[in-house]
Amino acid sequence: MPSSDSRPPRILCFGEILWDFLPAGLFAGGAPFNVAYHLKQLGADARLVSAVGRDLLGDELLRRLRNWNLDTELITRHSGLPTGYVRAELDASGSARYDITASVAWDQIFMNEDVTRAAQDARALVFGSLAQRSPFNRTVLNRLFAVLPDRDQAWRVFDVNLRAPHDDLELVRALAPRATLLKVNAEEAARLCGELHEAPGHEERLARDLAGTTGCPIICVTAGERGAGLLREGEWHWEPAQPVEVADTVGAGDSFLAALLMHLLSGKLSDAESLARACRTGEWVASQRGATPAYPGA
Repeated sequence: MPSSDSRPPRILCFGEILWDFLPAGLFAGGAPFNVAYHLKQLGADARLVSAVGRDLLGDELLRRLRNWNLDTELITRHSGLPTGYVRAELDASGSARYDITASVAWDQIFMNEDVTRAAQDARALVFGSLAQRSPFNRTVLNRLFAVLPDRDQAWRVFDVNLRAPHDDLELVRALAPRATLLKVNAEEAARLCGELHEAPGHEERLARDLAGTTGCPIICVTAGERGAGLLREGEWHWEPAQPVEVADTVGAGDSFLAALLMHLLSGKLSDAESLARACRTGEWVASQRGATPAYPGA
């Protein structure tokens, strides 16, 4: 669905922004924020719809976003709820395990007139599953869906992120049919298909099962160091991963999604080429420290 509009595509990212407490230090994080950061680096008019507290951690998050030239107008400031944070521990392979704090600012993301106007002119809305732990946010997401342009003009991009105890499969299954693009990793795909474990070589079957059960027209299944696959209109593409020296995997999947979405929206590359470009972006981010590395030439 290429656009004839020469302006950068406006893409809203709805969900959490928080601090990742990593062994190497404190980093701005949260999947929707990470996606917005990488979309901005790739040329999109990316807008984060989120919330932070009226506290030092919130002040510093907003300061960093402004330094990255990311718009902060759609981020709520809360007086009664603190800025969110996550304690993350990395294993020997660089993969992260997370302890996510509850009752924080991004559990109540408000939809005001600025958010409404931004949504009415959006080419895509990226939303994750973690922020849907809050009934408040689920209501706001429904309101966002209602003011977005039609599905053929504005994609609904569902970035599934199952992190116990915030891994409600029924909620994900309810939201998936409303998406244009559903992104899951292989383990999440297997769980959503009712399987106990995922195994190499089953990504295409899982994608086709999800397409059949959800009706979602585009399914992306990522498999880490194995690669990633994309299913659209019955056609499956698989891109093997290229080896890199991994610094950590935080944000790699988010950068992959940002690159994939940008290429698919532009319509300038084939689906296979878009998938390959997205894999290379994710691999590069995995070779860097943190979720928001500076892009070469930026």
